[in-house]
Amino acid sequence: MSDKYFLSKSQYVRGMQCDKSLYLYKYHKELRDEISNAQKAVFASGTDVGVLAQQLFPDGVEVPYEGMSISEQVRMTRDEIAKGTKNIYEASFAFDGLFVKVDILHHGENGWELYEVKSSTSVKTVNYHDVSFQFYVVAGAGIQLSKACLVHINNQYVRNGDIEVDKLFTFNDMTNDVSGMQHNLPNVITKMRNMLDGDQPTTDIGPHCSDPYDCDFHGHCWQHIPKDSIFDLRGRGVDKFSFYQRGLIDFKDIPLSELNNSQRFQVKMHLSKGEQIDADGIRDFLDSLWYPLCHFDFETFMSPVPLHDGMRPYQAIPFQYSLHIQREEGAPIEHYEFLGEPNIDPRPTLIKAMLAQIPVDACVLAYNMAFEKTRIKEMSEDFPEYAEGLSNIHGRIRDLIVPFRKRYAYRWQQHGSNSIKNVLPAFIPDMSYQDLEISHGGMAMDAYHLMCAETDTQKLKSLRNNLFKYCERDTEAMVKLLQWLMKAKNTENLLY
Repeated sequence: MSDKYFLSKSQYVRGMQCDKSLYLYKYHKELRDEISNAQKAVFASGTDVGVLAQQLFPDGVEVPYEGMSISEQVRMTRDEIAKGTKNIYEASFAFDGLFVKVDILHHGENGWELYEVKSSTSVKTVNYHDVSFQFYVVAGAGIQLSKACLVHINNQYVRNGDIEVDKLFTFNDMTNDVSGMQHNLPNVITKMRNMLDGDQPTTDIGPHCSDPYDCDFHGHCWQHIPKDSIFDLRGRGVDKFSFYQRGLIDFKDIPLSELNNSQRFQVKMHLSKGEQIDADGIRDFLDSLWYPLCHFDFETFMSPVPLHDGMRPYQAIPFQYSLHIQREEGAPIEHYEFLGEPNIDPRPTLIKAMLAQIPVDACVLAYNMAFEKTRIKEMSEDFPEYAEGLSNIHGRIRDLIVPFRKRYAYRWQQHGSNSIKNVLPAFIPDMSYQDLEISHGGMAMDAYHLMCAETDTQKLKSLRNNLFKYCERDTEAMVKLLQWLMKAKNTENLLY
């Protein structure tokens, strides 16, 4: 059977999302976007979760993917079933040019059971299509299934000692739902194959480009969209694809009357290359601050499987901070920093360093403070012995995003965003994150996980240095932006 008639589970799910994406994957893989480090980390995380879930059904046999052809994988699965093996990991089945690898195939009291493992914390619509396709192929290959389940992460689990896999994972029985979907599957598969027999589909861009997954042909399919288009509008409130379908794509073509106030402001400021300064608002904000003045920023990591005691799946765990302190007006600015050691819960040492370095009466300035305040609140709950000191810091946090969010200061180069990554180069043109090896929080998280796995001393040193540089840039940026605001408070209002 030719490749165009062959469909794996991932290809089927891709085709359910977008027929053009499946067509391009079959015939023009060279047009795919480059896989980002963040995506690679997600794939690796999913693999780790799948391996851990095998402990739910121990003493099984795995059917490897690498180094074996599909026919060899199918044959090995058949052999293990014939031997009476009760648990088969990555069990492989082929039927009518369709191929699946079942995460866990378990022989229970009532027969064979299929378990699909996901690193997510809930059931999604796409999971039903995924499991339904597996059910169809396994049944077509002659194996009657008594149960089909989705296994996903229980985000309420708190680690205490060794991982308790039965508590880390949650089971969702999909048997009735996927059984009811079987009758329509042949029609869906035939439709996909007929599509692959024809010319490339003319499917236009739409919400399906990122639902349920970000398509890896985005760069190809979206290449006709210009910079500063309807899709660059910040916030919600308008149906951007409705504008697109009407041919209203460029900022200059968008009817301002159909936008909300914030988006209208963004477009008008961009088209006029405008700037706004509300010196009165800036002064009011600055009057709410006091000395000693601390600029503070956390970096955090998350993991589907809690790494240390007291952690929950996907909990944001602070492992690093940068701190710039100005003890009184006009005084020199001091810099302090912390970065946890790999493979050790960083929080106890981080908390002690925070309490030692942040003056007890200081104004603690964060950028978008909800993140820092939430992390501090969580640590005070997880480490009650430090709750008083952490709560004291929590109550003294102020937010540097306020004058930019309220547009006391705005420049068109922000492109409607209040993120420090956009605000910084707009107001401090000679400063950005582009010169750094690590340039955003996702990369910092990836670097932390790499640091925990790295054994090479030089590579570990390089990772740590890059993390220090990135986190310091965040609080250094805050220092520069505050200095700009202090100068701007004495200027004339330039109001939109």
